[in-house]
Amino acid sequence: MKIFFEKYQGTGNDFVMIDNRSLFFPKETDLIAHLCHRRFGIGADGLILIEHETSVPADFRMVYYNANGKEGSMCGNGGRCAVAFAKSLGLFEKETQFLASDGFHEAFFKEKLVYLKMKDVNEIEKNPKGYYFLDTGSPHYVEFVQNLEKMNVFEKGKAIRYNERFCEKGTNVNFVKILGENLLQVRTYERGVEDETYSCGTGVTASALVYAMRKQDVQKVQIKTLGGDLWVSFQRKNGIFYNIFLAGRAEKVFEGQIEV
Repeated sequence: MKIFFEKYQGTGNDFVMIDNRSLFFPKETDLIAHLCHRRFGIGADGLILIEHETSVPADFRMVYYNANGKEGSMCGNGGRCAVAFAKSLGLFEKETQFLASDGFHEAFFKEKLVYLKMKDVNEIEKNPKGYYFLDTGSPHYVEFVQNLEKMNVFEKGKAIRYNERFCEKGTNVNFVKILGENLLQVRTYERGVEDETYSCGTGVTASALVYAMRKQDVQKVQIKTLGGDLWVSFQRKNGIFYNIFLAGRAEKVFEGQIEV
């Protein structure tokens, strides 16, 4: 079987994109892992299917798989890439509403950036050991550090992801350095990829919200990742973060066919 695909990236977080509105694609774990393999397949941090959504009013459904072939939770950069891909398919013109694993999302384009509305966050755990934990569509551990450039994110992130608390369901692990006023640098170990990635959309969202919780008077944060810059804006009332938008570029890299 030949599969037509397009490859997209959002600040270095890359995805195999497939138009599955005809439901032709076999959702097999081994096949998806093969397509995401960087030596034997196309190579990507994940695979995204665009499908019709008929149960509720939405332009499309985003179905996301991690690089290990298993269906994943919400992916922020993947969501932005899915929006760009769906637009290229003619599913909407300027604004869209789509369904993902964690519910409805709104998105729009402005000045070459894709703005993706994330789920509300009403709980951030501050652990006595000095880290934070929250869910921004995916679970995230957040720790503020000083020597981020020299840190072995793979080794330390893997140890946390598989520690006694998180080993059953896993967590993404974010290490954050404060560079200046409302300016952060974030490096992330992603579960499902099981490695450091160039960027993680739900991870930078989590990091920005934790920073805002500590600082109190923040409404927008710029985040530098290995793959480029992202912006997170939000509002807050009674301890609840809402109207959260993740913004950044989402770009097509190439397209092709692969025989499987």
